Amino acid sequence: MRSRYTAFALGIEDHVFRTWHPRTRPDAITPRPGLRWTGLEVHAADGEVVEFSARYDGPSGPGALHEVSRFERRARRWWYVDGDVD
Repeated sequence: MRSRYTAFALGIEDHVFRTWHPRTRPDAITPRPGLRWTGLEVHAADGEVVEFSARYDGPSGPGALHEVSRFERRARRWWYVDGDVD
């Protein structure tokens, strides 16, 4: 989870793409222009589920994204499957 946040924050779309489960990932990762990620707080991690909030500064001002993400472990690696965003 933290490596994916860091990749989003630094604009390393390749890492985000490579850690997304092939069954659910999009054809391409498109960063949001003018969005700067400023912090991550993991609220809970239980097996394959991670609840977190990620803060950002955007064109409309500061905000936060809250998500409950699902991951799957395959071949000794964690893959992001999908998530529910509030």
